[in-house]
Amino acid sequence: MENIHKKIKSLRLDHEMTLKDLADRTGLSISFLSQIERGSSSLAITSLKKIADAFNIHITYFFNDIENHNYVVRKEEMKTFKLEGTDKVYTRLAGKFPERKMEPIMVTIPANTSYVERYSHPGEEFYYVIEGSVVFRIEEQEYLLNPGDSIHFPSEQVHEWKNPSNQETVLLSVLTPVIF
Repeated sequence: MENIHKKIKSLRLDHEMTLKDLADRTGLSISFLSQIERGSSSLAITSLKKIADAFNIHITYFFNDIENHNYVVRKEEMKTFKLEGTDKVYTRLAGKFPERKMEPIMVTIPANTSYVERYSHPGEEFYYVIEGSVVFRIEEQEYLLNPGDSIHFPSEQVHEWKNPSNQETVLLSVLTPVIF
C-alpha cells in the first residue's frame, strides 16, 4: 500500500504524460498530483479511482492481492488495507465475479477523527453503524449515527464523515459502482 505514489508516477511516465496531462484527465490539480507522486499527501479512494480511469486500468492495480475469487468470503480470508496517508482501515467483504455492481466494505474509523476531504462522485452509498458513532455531512446537512442506525444517499451529493467519539467506529458500507 505504501507504494501507491510510486505506481502512479511510474504509470504517468510510462504513458509519457506530464502532470498537466494527468490533471486534465482526472480533474485533480497539478500541485495535488505532484504531492501524491512524492508521497507527501494522502489520497482518497475517489481520487485514486479518477487516476485509474485516466490510465484505463482497474483500481485494484494499486493494491496487493486484495481480491477474493469466491462467492463466500470467510472471516480468515478477509483482507484489510489502508490507503496512503489515512488512518481508516478497510476490509473487503465481497468475492469477485464478472459484472459485480456493489462494493461491500467494513470501515473502521479511529476515535476522534475530523473531516478530512469532501467527496462527490457517481453512484450510491449505504452505511450501517455496527459500533461507535459517526457524523455524515451531506451537502450542508449533518447526521449523527449511532449503533443500529443507517444512511443511504446518492454519492453525487458532496459528502464527508468523521468520528467524534472517544472509541473507534465500525461501519458496514455498500457502495456503487464497484471500486476495488
